[in-house]
Amino acid sequence: MDAQVIAIVIVLPFALAFVYAGVHEYMRFKSDGRQNYGLVYDEETGTTHITGIADHEESFDPDEFDPNGYRDLDIRRQPEDAKS
Repeated sequence: MDAQVIAIVIVLPFALAFVYAGVHEYMRFKSDGRQNYGLVYDEETGTTHITGIADHEESFDPDEFDPNGYRDLDIRRQPEDAKS
């Protein structure tokens, strides 16, 4: 195969995904209007993700995040008696 065909085969899925995302965002814009995106913190999982934020909500500020405040429910603490 020619180098150009190989390059097109490699780039084509990314180009299609980019076009799909652009069309999807344009359709969302036409139906919902302008959207404010930002980083949102999920306290249950301790993770962040980017999503649309309503006008009355605040986005997540990484400078104000305290990782010691997160309580992982999967980690079981040993009782004080078992430590001695």
